[in-house]
Amino acid sequence: MTPIQWFIFFLIVQVVHFAGTWKLYQKAGRKPWEALVPVYNAIVLMKIINRPSWWVILLFIPIVNLIMFPVVWVETLRSFGKNKTVDTVLGVATLGLYIYYINYAVDVTYIPNRSLKPATSSGETVSSILFAVVVATLIHTYVVQPFTIPTSSLEKTLLVGDFLFVSKINYGPRTPMTTIALPMVHDSIPFTKSKSYLIKPHLPYFRFPGFEKVQHNDIVVFNWPTDTVYDFSGRPGKGVYKPIDKKSNYVKRTVGLPGERFEIRDGVVYTNDKELILNDRAKLQYAYKIATDGTAVDQNYILNELKITDRFGYIAADTLYFSAITQEAIEKLQSFSYIKEAIRIIDREPTTAIFPHSKKWSQDNLGPIAIPYKGEVVQLNAETLPFYQRLITDYENNTLEVQGDQIKINGVSTSEYTIKQDYYFMMGDNRHNSLDSRYWGFVPEDHIVGKPVFVWMSLDQNIPWGKAIDKIRWDRMFTTVGGSGEPVSYFKYFLIVVVGWIGYDFYKKRKAKRKS
Repeated sequence: MTPIQWFIFFLIVQVVHFAGTWKLYQKAGRKPWEALVPVYNAIVLMKIINRPSWWVILLFIPIVNLIMFPVVWVETLRSFGKNKTVDTVLGVATLGLYIYYINYAVDVTYIPNRSLKPATSSGETVSSILFAVVVATLIHTYVVQPFTIPTSSLEKTLLVGDFLFVSKINYGPRTPMTTIALPMVHDSIPFTKSKSYLIKPHLPYFRFPGFEKVQHNDIVVFNWPTDTVYDFSGRPGKGVYKPIDKKSNYVKRTVGLPGERFEIRDGVVYTNDKELILNDRAKLQYAYKIATDGTAVDQNYILNELKITDRFGYIAADTLYFSAITQEAIEKLQSFSYIKEAIRIIDREPTTAIFPHSKKWSQDNLGPIAIPYKGEVVQLNAETLPFYQRLITDYENNTLEVQGDQIKINGVSTSEYTIKQDYYFMMGDNRHNSLDSRYWGFVPEDHIVGKPVFVWMSLDQNIPWGKAIDKIRWDRMFTTVGGSGEPVSYFKYFLIVVVGWIGYDFYKKRKAKRKS
């Protein structure tokens, strides 16, 4: 929706609110016109229902307001003596329109300074649950979000089965673009394979200020730019349009920043013609061919020694092949007496699968590419257009027509285009087993979700739940994602805090019981 459409929608909501409540405002000792003035009417309503004024803020926060509207409807009914279960059900089921009936057809009496304590234990429970959902939704949307590592694209740096806390505040929290969706749920309703949101109405992109910018080596969670997976239907091969904030969440490492000249030479990343130096926690993996002297090889022994799984390695005659192995593991492998040579496999076969899909490049040899930045004016022609085509149409919402040598954007012939936002290049550390920017191109700034900061749980996918103690990677629990050096687990400190809090709470309750 455009800003004008949102403004008109907002005015309609105000008129609907006024038409259904002005008599109730009057019965509460207020002026009827106070039900019409935007924002002010909400502040007055909070006074009428005896709730704090800061609740008004919650009414304007996307997703949270979907929870708050039914609460306000019910609170309004109760402020005029409509406390029965049937009143509550009708208030919610009619989307608040039941208040119209109360406003015009029922002679109700306003109850000032009514008790806010629920009359029943079930009411107390519902109130507690609603409060918890509102708080959790605020935290999930604007502060920190739990995330699971589902694939091996960052393997060795982050492992499949790692459960992360992703900070939204580092790069600035992004307001939801889908305004009608289930709270704390992504693109599908759990266990139902049904879509969890409505595409319209939607909000334009907006991000609050953060306290840092995306930098080289940052591991970033973002929405997969080319995601059309219809994963809530169970039908393979079917695609679907998704709003930006409902596209699948991906996690990769930042290797190219806006305005940089990016290139990959034989699998090594260069920015502005300088090799990108990774931090010491980054564990890059490449495909390798290992020549042996023909000695019988105990595959399980090698895989256990190198701490990799059998899905990554196999043996053929006098050669070992690994599709993903670190340099550290290679050095250890070369210490075995029967290893003759370790050769890194470099992909030099051009393919249309690699961005910009022009048969020039491979996953190990790509570029140079100029990464677009906000405000940059780029020249458009047959050679450059493949780099910017998706950017112009899908990411920045323009129409694009190509008629021979003529390029039209939004119906106007042009030979240049001004970039509207910053873009990034993201790659996985498991270089030959990662679907990343080498395949779809740039990651727009408005697709960035946040920065992983903490691994709070890690489960080994190769160990069954029957061995629950062994399944948990205890050394990875409560470890930081960033920083340098080996990850350090803070799990024991967490346990100390929890035990201390439980002990303090028990002591406080016992002390209170003695006084009573």
